[in-house]
Amino acid sequence: MFESPCKSINVLNAWSESQEELRETQPVSPHGTRKRAKTKKKKRKQQQSEKRSVSAPQLSTDDADKGRKEKKYRPDEPIVRGIFQIGKKSHDVVLTATRVTWTPIQPETPTADRDVKKQEEYVELKDVFAVKVKRRRSAGQQTGGTLLGITLFQCKKKGLKLKEHTIHLNNLSADHCEIWFKSLKDILSGFKNRPKSLKVFVNPVSHKKEAYQLYLDEVAPLFKLADIEADVTITERKGHALSILKDCSLEDYDGVVCVGGDGSVAEVAHGLLLRAQMDAGRDTDSIFTPVQAALPLGIIPAGSTDVVACSVHGIRRAVTAALHIIMGHHQPVDVCSFSSMGRLLRFGFSAMFGFGGRTLALAERHRWMPPSQRREFALIKTLANLKPADCELSFIPSRGAEDQTKAERNRDGGDICEDGSWQTRQGLYLNISIMAIPCLCSMAPRGLAPNTRLNNGSMALIAVGNTSRSEFIKHLKRYSSTNNQFGFSFIETHTVKAVKLRPRSLGSWTDDVSEENEECDSKTVPIISSEGTYPWNIDGDLLEVPSELLIRVHPQLLTLFGADMEEAEESPVKYSCI
Repeated sequence: MFESPCKSINVLNAWSESQEELRETQPVSPHGTRKRAKTKKKKRKQQQSEKRSVSAPQLSTDDADKGRKEKKYRPDEPIVRGIFQIGKKSHDVVLTATRVTWTPIQPETPTADRDVKKQEEYVELKDVFAVKVKRRRSAGQQTGGTLLGITLFQCKKKGLKLKEHTIHLNNLSADHCEIWFKSLKDILSGFKNRPKSLKVFVNPVSHKKEAYQLYLDEVAPLFKLADIEADVTITERKGHALSILKDCSLEDYDGVVCVGGDGSVAEVAHGLLLRAQMDAGRDTDSIFTPVQAALPLGIIPAGSTDVVACSVHGIRRAVTAALHIIMGHHQPVDVCSFSSMGRLLRFGFSAMFGFGGRTLALAERHRWMPPSQRREFALIKTLANLKPADCELSFIPSRGAEDQTKAERNRDGGDICEDGSWQTRQGLYLNISIMAIPCLCSMAPRGLAPNTRLNNGSMALIAVGNTSRSEFIKHLKRYSSTNNQFGFSFIETHTVKAVKLRPRSLGSWTDDVSEENEECDSKTVPIISSEGTYPWNIDGDLLEVPSELLIRVHPQLLTLFGADMEEAEESPVKYSCI
């Protein structure tokens, strides 16, 4: 029903194709198809009527284009005006540089001015992401069709949701619709940050192996509507997206999109940042100051928790995420670097050691089980075998507003972890979490780290000391409620810029490994753990570290498509075991 212009040609050529089809179908136009055999009297009346309604512009197409390019309009100055049918009524429609306003045409009354103001409606052009030619076509007809007018596609916000809304401006005049179409196209093309070419990575095993279908059904049609070219890669293995990002040319893209869960997002984010360090000549085998990623990252949630997507969108909804990308909503976020023995291991958003790392390691060793059963089994097993880890924990506290100001000054990738003194703790810990983002999700609507923000230049350090199993479970259950999950004497929280964690004993983890090896069939279950390493949960991926791990925060190192959200909108979901 809607005709989309070709992506590789300009607006004039796009309309030219439509104009050719108009000539073929010869739609009825109230002004464009009048015969010259009319009497002079009728011609004069017609010209006067056209002048009043502005429904058939007098300028030629070339003159109109030249005039629009040479003249800079004030925000409230009319660019073009005309009569369109909206719904079942005729409206006086005015286009300015910032909005489209329409008012119903009614007979004059003593209170006409007041009535017009009440009935005036408008749409801000910053909320419009596409304009298309509207045609009526018969069944099976692929091209041509009777011109009906033009349609605006608006991005409307309802709570945390973004949704598509259409506004139909009906007019049968080809000349009239041409000038409106081109004027709107000129304005929409001037908005910054709106991408026109994207590199898309799809993890086909995410979303119950329906991630690609989710992309085709809900995301691809919106990208096509917004004239966005998408170069889609369906990943074949873990690390596939990383290998492509390290080698491919990124100059042709305005952004990168990941369709998948937290693991896929972490891989693509790490790939973008690693590529930026390679291009900048940074030595990743040393403690270095990283530079920002060259392209923004869009996240289409298609995983089991989607904490990064929820933190930046506030909701797990593919259409909302796609519209954030189309509208060019940019949100800078802080990113952590994880280094061991002076060598960069990876970039990421969050990390867990102890209970979080051991649970993930156990789940990875049972990948033959369905995902939900595997997670619950690992959670129950680790709770049943709950053991603290003997650690030396050091950190540099954040100084709040001073560090935030420094973060804003260092948006080019500057490091704020150089000054400040280290504070050290030694003891037994059940779990240690370090998070640069709030990590909102359905299981923790306030976030796993509710006291941090997306771009405040600091991390949340949450250290859970040794306690009984029942008290630890109470702490876990509070994540899904509105109660303070940190209101226990065995939990300490800090806002930090850097963390060093050095485990002092392998005993508890090696006991887990040996116990599992006795129970599992070595032919079917791979042994993930290596001798002398410690399991870390980095953004849902298992990372084994042989010694001390250094975690630093880098302010606003990556830009995501989205907006800063305070709280997830979804209802809590609890594990049945707790």
